Amino acid sequence: MRETLERNILPYWMERMTDEAHGGYYGQADGHDAIHAQADKGAILNARILWAFSAAYRVTRNEDYLRAATRAMHYLLDNFVDHLYGGVFWSLDYQGQPTDNKKQTYAIGFAIYGLSEYARATGDPVALSAATSLYRDIETHAYDKVNNGYIEALTRNWQPIADMRLSDKDENGSRTMNTHLHVLEPYTNLYRIWPDEGLKRQIANLVGIFLDKILNRETYHLDLFFDDQWHGKRNVQSFGHDIEAVWLLHEAALVLGDAALLQRVEDMLPQIAQAADEGLQPDGSLIYERWTDSGETDKQRQWWVMCECIIGHIDLYQHFHDPEALQKALRCWDYTKHHLIDHEQGEWYWGRLEDGDIDRNNDKAGFWKCPYHNSRMCLELMERALS
Repeated sequence: MRETLERNILPYWMERMTDEAHGGYYGQADGHDAIHAQADKGAILNARILWAFSAAYRVTRNEDYLRAATRAMHYLLDNFVDHLYGGVFWSLDYQGQPTDNKKQTYAIGFAIYGLSEYARATGDPVALSAATSLYRDIETHAYDKVNNGYIEALTRNWQPIADMRLSDKDENGSRTMNTHLHVLEPYTNLYRIWPDEGLKRQIANLVGIFLDKILNRETYHLDLFFDDQWHGKRNVQSFGHDIEAVWLLHEAALVLGDAALLQRVEDMLPQIAQAADEGLQPDGSLIYERWTDSGETDKQRQWWVMCECIIGHIDLYQHFHDPEALQKALRCWDYTKHHLIDHEQGEWYWGRLEDGDIDRNNDKAGFWKCPYHNSRMCLELMERALS
């Protein structure tokens, strides 16, 4: 894992993606590895870069990673944070000017994740203050006290917005599993260094939302899209998100230290993992999604799905002493290192298509392709091996 992290993933971002002309990092390297220096820069990309290098510095104490993380932090605070209304802008042009100023809760969550990790790694009070300020922005404007949960998106000044979708492939729901999962994750990380009682309550509440509203008790998959009252079509099964939620829900319950909540979570995790494993293939990979209403299955092997498959099954092996889970993780890693890692140019391909070809229509680095899932996989396994 350390070799993959330090020789394959992080050098690519330091050597190829650093934007010396305009600050921060380039917004895109396409599927053929061509840098697009004038591509827009996304909040999620920059926040995930900040998290990855901060976490890498915390674990390895490599000063090069600290410099890369500091670069990302300053760019985030100087350009993405909305100093008038709070929150972060969704995207900037390559010169650092906002191109989309909507407030997507998911993006603000990742800004908290990156800033809290930088503070965790360095003790920096500015990063911690910025993270807690963004937490308060979410709680003030995006938390729905009537129906519970977090509104997907709002305008720059926190008013209702017609199109709340995180991406073009998503349904236009006001509540999504994905956003709630990636609010839970940064809130848990922030709690590690800022054990605020209000934050603790909201983490426990998020865990409860997953178990009571998002988890489909008939299938044990996590449903994806909902309206204000938590009604959803319950027609999409995302195997990668299912197994990702297994270890992120477990992490949150472990960090909170609430024995009753931990027991409630642990009672459900093996069943969620079993549902996720419906996507496992004979070659060890985990496919992307299935639509229950049409019967269609997307058999792409995407990079992030493999990462979550590996961490989730390692968590089951570590905490539930499940030897089969270890074998699933090892077989998925074997597929990943042979089919998804670019051993020549660095970083990973977006994925493999159903016919086995490399997916070059999607980015090598970009708005959604960041050193996050794969760096996090490496760092999680490194830390667990050393604990």
